[in-house]
Amino acid sequence: MMDVNMESTAVEQVTAKRMRLFVIDDHALFREGLVRLLQNVPDFEVCGQSPSVREALSEIPKAQPDMILLDVDLGSERGLDIFPSLRDKQYNGKVLVVTGGVTDREAVQLIQAGASGILHKHKAPEELCDAIRQVARGEVYLDQHYLKPLFHSVESNEGKVRRALSDREVRILRLIFQGMANKEIAEQLNLTESTVKAALRVLFDKLGVRTRSQLVKVALEQYRDQL
Repeated sequence: MMDVNMESTAVEQVTAKRMRLFVIDDHALFREGLVRLLQNVPDFEVCGQSPSVREALSEIPKAQPDMILLDVDLGSERGLDIFPSLRDKQYNGKVLVVTGGVTDREAVQLIQAGASGILHKHKAPEELCDAIRQVARGEVYLDQHYLKPLFHSVESNEGKVRRALSDREVRILRLIFQGMANKEIAEQLNLTESTVKAALRVLFDKLGVRTRSQLVKVALEQYRDQL
């Protein structure tokens, strides 16, 4: 039988691994329901909630979330407005947009501003949890509904010098836009996972980025015609 000290240590280890989430949504019923849902997931911890950007910005430095779940339509505010302030406050966590719907232009602006994903509110709870974990791993989650508009809404950067992409790199980028993880990309392209990781390092270098969300942003801006 596990003694009290060992049991306490085990609980602390589990707690230490919990992902700290902060929810911003002005619809109280949805926000509170979402908080209750997330609090029942063992690896999640809701460290704060707010109906507005202004209120959230005053609480986020104290709450220190790993990820913000952000609605876009916040009454008199737009969720997009939070990104410049987050940069000013040197927030290093992720932002997953959980929305009832955004325009094509807003979807592009959100990714360009630094959002790591866009998920529709109509999705099942399991898909929400999967999206949170995927974004937490440093990947990008894009609801399939927004993929085509993203490609067609980005302004072309004709004339801009850009480094050529190989056919494999283009295929990998397309699968990243579909929300696939490295292992899934490897299976899809019949490659090893280490080969995919190496190809991603080359892509990061070519495009001058450090994260997948930055990779998506630059790819949309500079390589839309190939994707």
